Amino acid sequence: MNPNQRLYIIGAGPGGLEHLSPAAHAALQSCTDLAGHGLYLNLLGPLTEGKIRHKTPMGEELARGTLALDLAASGRITALISSGDAGIYGMATVVFELLARKPKPEWAEVTIEVIPGISAMQAAAARVGAPLAHDFCVISLSDLLTPWELIAKRIDLAGQGDFAVAFYNAVSNKRSWQLLEAQKTLLRYRQPETPVIVAFNVTRKGEQITVTTLGELDPEPLNMLSLVLVGNSETRRVGPWVYTPRGYHTKPELAD
Repeated sequence: MNPNQRLYIIGAGPGGLEHLSPAAHAALQSCTDLAGHGLYLNLLGPLTEGKIRHKTPMGEELARGTLALDLAASGRITALISSGDAGIYGMATVVFELLARKPKPEWAEVTIEVIPGISAMQAAAARVGAPLAHDFCVISLSDLLTPWELIAKRIDLAGQGDFAVAFYNAVSNKRSWQLLEAQKTLLRYRQPETPVIVAFNVTRKGEQITVTTLGELDPEPLNMLSLVLVGNSETRRVGPWVYTPRGYHTKPELAD
């Protein structure tokens, strides 16, 4: 097998290069070609120097994955870039779906390596403390690829299960009603005072982190770059921090 027929699927982290893993750094250094959305390639800054950049617009994920596989099959060491973690609403699943549904014979020669990255929810949680310290789930509110009826069911079950919830794709220029519906559903299971974190451009220029409550959550100022973390029934604030306890308060050392 040709060692140059290699595809790295890289989770580049939330944006700040300080959160890019050493494994991702090493893979990028070895690459000849980079494929990704222009914003994510730009966030790599000087790490793209000397590489051929293949920029594709948002919504062209299948074309981007096909391009990356074709480049690697042709003997170009290629990196397919996602923000956050490539396996969480990222490009890794696109590549494997192409291999499963629309394979080309030459793709079978490509060595694929998925390199994990820090997700936006992890970065946002770290900014405020430890709101995801107990069981949590992640739900995308975009209904472009998933029927809203299924999304609504998952939100309801997350409420029943008392999971902390990270909402991706919370709002867009064309829709905000899904976040309002999610808020309404979760308010059936937890108090209006439940802490909520709204993160925008976390670790990037223009970062904004707001701590509010479930009852006061307002979708109007938000956009597609906003991430919403909703605590569970035990999530609380201590000074400027937000955390979700795991039961350590029942230990004799911390018991009231």
